Amino acid sequence: MVYQPAAGARDLLPLDVAQKRWIEDRLQQVFHRWGYHRIITSTLERMDTIMAGEAIDRHKVIQLQTGQDEELGLRPELTASIARTVVTRMAMAHYPQRLYYNANVFRRNWEKRHNHQQEYYQAGVELLGAEGLLANAEVLLLTSNCLTALGLNQWHLILGEAGITKSLLNAFPPEIRSQVRMAIANLDSVAIDTLPLGEDLHKQARIMMDLRGKSGDVLQKVSNFPLDSSQQAAVNHLKSLVELLEAEGKFSLILDLSLIQTIDYYTGIVFEVVGDLNGQAQVLGRGGRYDQLLGLYHPRRENTPGIGFELSIDDLYQVLSSTQQLPQTIPSSNWLVVPEGDNAQVAAFAHAQKLRDSTHLVRVEMELGGKDPQGVREYARERSIAQIVWIKSDGTGTIETVS
Repeated sequence: MVYQPAAGARDLLPLDVAQKRWIEDRLQQVFHRWGYHRIITSTLERMDTIMAGEAIDRHKVIQLQTGQDEELGLRPELTASIARTVVTRMAMAHYPQRLYYNANVFRRNWEKRHNHQQEYYQAGVELLGAEGLLANAEVLLLTSNCLTALGLNQWHLILGEAGITKSLLNAFPPEIRSQVRMAIANLDSVAIDTLPLGEDLHKQARIMMDLRGKSGDVLQKVSNFPLDSSQQAAVNHLKSLVELLEAEGKFSLILDLSLIQTIDYYTGIVFEVVGDLNGQAQVLGRGGRYDQLLGLYHPRRENTPGIGFELSIDDLYQVLSSTQQLPQTIPSSNWLVVPEGDNAQVAAFAHAQKLRDSTHLVRVEMELGGKDPQGVREYARERSIAQIVWIKSDGTGTIETVS
């Protein structure tokens, strides 16, 4: 019998880990420079936490059953877990809170993407207790900074506004509103045409699917809708945000008011980061504003504004693999310490530790026996170890550079 990982699971070998760490370390440096602090939440969550607000599709959650009949699930994303943690464990915290994470998430995968993978790695941020133009701009510019730190420049930002989109959807009959929403989210014009709608609503649905392109053009189109005061305020805010981002001029921006995220807790701006993978568009990350999510976990349902994003380490890895930026080998040891005889073993361990105690990182291996001098040299060459030190019983050593 050949033992393999469970379906949808995978193992990361040392080179895989080195490449993953290369991405994560650069993202972490950016998060630190922007004043964000790491938070780690439980991999296991109660299902009522995951399903609060019914924003997550229950069928995508990998569920577990405990002996106490408590329904648990592996977290399918991080934002809800962080929201629950902040409300229940950081009630006295001063806002805004700038938090970041680097963790795995689990989702049932019914698609062929990533070979039915069910475990994913993400890095992202949550900016809690801040709303308005500057908070939204901070998160979007931080997203840009992350991709720049990874050396990516062939990408663009797709920006939408969930509040505007949801309010426009309210014109549709409640019994088919979710179908209209999914058709627009999937840009499925055939589904729109088959829905039992009057001509005016068919026309509005098709126009909503077409609210994508240059910011000026899209804002002009949406202004032609009969907007109430709250909708107009959201459009004005979006216009100000676009002007600020375009003044920065750091990335390509596409405005898309048909953009609807599958996770349904967003209340304001939503966005996707789209890169290029072998000529195909690849979503590298997504995020948005969720001003009512934290209230779901508060005992008095008090809301705290929030906005954040997640970047997919798996998708970033795929895009970066084609650029040759990722490490192509695992780090080699600097030294191989070889005891010359059984009575030199204690001295060899002491010398190896002395090398490891250097103020900078030094990788040191011990020769554990079984090789003659030629075998030791061949091993060092195969592992690209730069130097061998042969240790005698009195602690003296002879250094040999491996050629």
